[in-house]
Amino acid sequence: MERLFHDLAATEIEERLAAVNRVFTSPALVAPFPDAFAESANWQRILADDAVLGLEPGAHDLVVHALALHWADDPVGQLVQCRRALQPDGLFLGIFFGGRSLAELRACLAEAEAALTGGLSPRVAPMAEVRAAGDLLQRAGFALPVADSVLQDLSYPDAFALMADLRAMGETNALAARHRRIPPRALFPEAARRYAERSGTRDGRVRATAEMIVLTGWAPGPGQQRPLRPGSATARLAEALGTAETPLPDAATPGRD
Repeated sequence: MERLFHDLAATEIEERLAAVNRVFTSPALVAPFPDAFAESANWQRILADDAVLGLEPGAHDLVVHALALHWADDPVGQLVQCRRALQPDGLFLGIFFGGRSLAELRACLAEAEAALTGGLSPRVAPMAEVRAAGDLLQRAGFALPVADSVLQDLSYPDAFALMADLRAMGETNALAARHRRIPPRALFPEAARRYAERSGTRDGRVRATAEMIVLTGWAPGPGQQRPLRPGSATARLAEALGTAETPLPDAATPGRD
């Protein structure tokens, strides 16, 4: 199988690590499919994404959590364990699927099932939005937290190839609320037909949206940059931008208490 989503995530991790001006000597990887990330670093420890991670406190200067947080029952707990495993000023990188992933597949499956049965069954698990994901870092106690997302188009021969790739990556439907009955025989062919009509390319393939949310945080340590106290600025933003500053109107409205 192609496992294009794994390749995309591995490339993103490699690029992020290359941009950090530091040599990591004791990196740890948490991943359900570690082979995809084998060349990203010289891993000292490789662990499965269990509820309790086998990470020793303060043992690593880098922890990467790859393509597992979107399945975690307690994502904050996973992040807290990673932070505790870091040495002071150690780096954490987390990457997982975001809410805009598989938008085409989600829509076509829903439309096909509604047309055939008059109802819907959840077939693609909901995924996090980047704003909510950023809050996880702060709750876990990381310093200098940053959350951003990468949106890319992947290409497959057809919708069936995409679904086979997802199955090979362990990204099947595990929702407790999914229907347990056998779906109509025509459901997936109809969804594939709609997919090809809506997201087909000139060369006969189909596009699939992949959103990767990347979390970056540092274990608290001496010498790190810290935010200034509110009101302690010594320069005005308008002066730096070379623009005129327009004061806001008073909050009080004439004629009202």
